[in-house]
Amino acid sequence: MCGRYASIKAPADLADEFRAVDATDGAAQADYNVAPTKQIITVVERHPRDEEGTPDPDRTERTLRMVRWGLVPYWAKDPKGGGRMINARSESVATKPAFRRAFNARRCLIPADGWFEWQRGPEHKQPYYTHYADGGSLAMAGLWEYWKPKDDPDNEYPDGLVTATVLTTDAVGPLAQIHDRMPLVLPREAWDAWLDPDRRADDDAVASLVTPPSLELVERLELRPVSALVNSVRNNGPQLLEALPPEEVREPIQLDLLSGPNPK
Repeated sequence: MCGRYASIKAPADLADEFRAVDATDGAAQADYNVAPTKQIITVVERHPRDEEGTPDPDRTERTLRMVRWGLVPYWAKDPKGGGRMINARSESVATKPAFRRAFNARRCLIPADGWFEWQRGPEHKQPYYTHYADGGSLAMAGLWEYWKPKDDPDNEYPDGLVTATVLTTDAVGPLAQIHDRMPLVLPREAWDAWLDPDRRADDDAVASLVTPPSLELVERLELRPVSALVNSVRNNGPQLLEALPPEEVREPIQLDLLSGPNPK
């Protein structure tokens, strides 16, 4: 699963990297410990709409937008269950009622500098941080959804609620030594097809992406053991990414992906 990640880059840098327009309105802040129900940055591509809400089929706009992490299906009676839907299994996303509409028409990318995963031992959980060795952003495959209550007497959701989930897949290669699941990370050449609002879920260009990443992509990753500070959502800051001294790593593993002591 993917339950924590780091989102550090400034929106202007992400907009350049993902060829998008920054529409976060200054709401995005560097976050070294992104947790469920927080507001997160997503990359979406839609047909622009006129003042009457009619989409222009001849144009698309790719933007960075803030949404809440934890998908609330459009048919939900209330948003309480969203915190449990931070992940969607790629193997069943096309058929699960909570995700299939979003998979068909509301796909997004969720930029991350890296993600955290916990290696479970008999009496401990050792956190690890995984990121691209060259410092590039991970593009985690995501889905977004729009929810609005049928009745809102207190006007709590005047504009509705936009939420998102991260797709997960089987861990590949040495990453499986940490956990059996990982975020579905898409290579740059897959971004256009995944974001294309005119491609449905059964389009070969989309369906072919819902598979574990290649070993070639995994070989670009580095992984480091980090301290248990990340276990608490109250902790935040660059210290969460610092490599744990070898003598403090519980049951260390041998991985080609293990990085040096300094965050990239």
